[in-house]
Amino acid sequence: MIRRLTNCLLVVLALTAFSGPAQCRPVVIRAKPHTPFRFVAYGDTRFTDPANTNAANAEVRQQLVGAIADAHPDFVTFGGDIAYNGDKPDDWKVYDRETAVWRRKKIPVYPALGNHDLHGDVSVGLRNYFARFPRLRHNRFYSVQGANWMMLTLDSALDEVSGPQGKWLVYRLDHLPARTAFVFIVLHHPPYTSSSDEKTFGGGHGARPAEQELAAYLEERQTRLRARIVVFAGHVHNYERHEHGGVTYFVTGGGGAHAYPITRAADDPFQSTEVNYHYLMVEIRRRELKATMNRLEIKDGVPTWTQPDSITISAARPRSPAREVPGK
Repeated sequence: MIRRLTNCLLVVLALTAFSGPAQCRPVVIRAKPHTPFRFVAYGDTRFTDPANTNAANAEVRQQLVGAIADAHPDFVTFGGDIAYNGDKPDDWKVYDRETAVWRRKKIPVYPALGNHDLHGDVSVGLRNYFARFPRLRHNRFYSVQGANWMMLTLDSALDEVSGPQGKWLVYRLDHLPARTAFVFIVLHHPPYTSSSDEKTFGGGHGARPAEQELAAYLEERQTRLRARIVVFAGHVHNYERHEHGGVTYFVTGGGGAHAYPITRAADDPFQSTEVNYHYLMVEIRRRELKATMNRLEIKDGVPTWTQPDSITISAARPRSPAREVPGK
């Protein structure tokens, strides 16, 4: 009884620290507790007027939404930059219209905030965002729990390894259910990318120090977890996969925002010199995860789908995870 009361007190004290403007006590969303299950990870859609071809490719964006609807995953997780300008109601109305098929098919959406979702008046952007996702209960960071997995969604506009969000992240990783096989970290800015701020091919972003620090923390935690950590990020408008310290990192920012090639390091697991519009399908079967990149290319109005990258990840803890310096 004393132990139970102590644990309850720890929960109350931890959650009390997380209250504040635009962030209630972090909610835990309970997903359907079944395996196998499938979910889609992607981002950087930039829903806006289809006539604005500088911001995004609306034809690609709409094809991706339709294909995801046809695949009917258990949920969709967005890596941020859902709207082009978060404080513009018209951009969110485009989101409402183009993703209506997901709601008709009852496909839940669990998003992370991106910098474009916070463009302009932040309070208005957050109001528009939370109006679409009421299950978040005004939480900028939150968790989703399934049968044998936990998804921790972060706001990369906030401190990720310190402050209220950092304390919450530590608490969640310290108190994972015993059955947890996978921990999914979802955020907008990538801890690893071969892209750079030089924008050699018309766009790109390097890894920021904040996410490099987050990667170092996650890789250290991976050495002490039986569950496998898998990170899904966006911000870079292409597809990447990296592996460091036993953690797998995906960059899945090919949701429709204006895309560009990137110069990849020679040791990157996925090599491509092309633009890669895509979504990532993640399938869980007990203690095994398979992630498949579904790439879309449209020529003369004809869509072509390919699967140029796929990886299977075991939930078993790596024996000797190599430590590498975050960022490239």
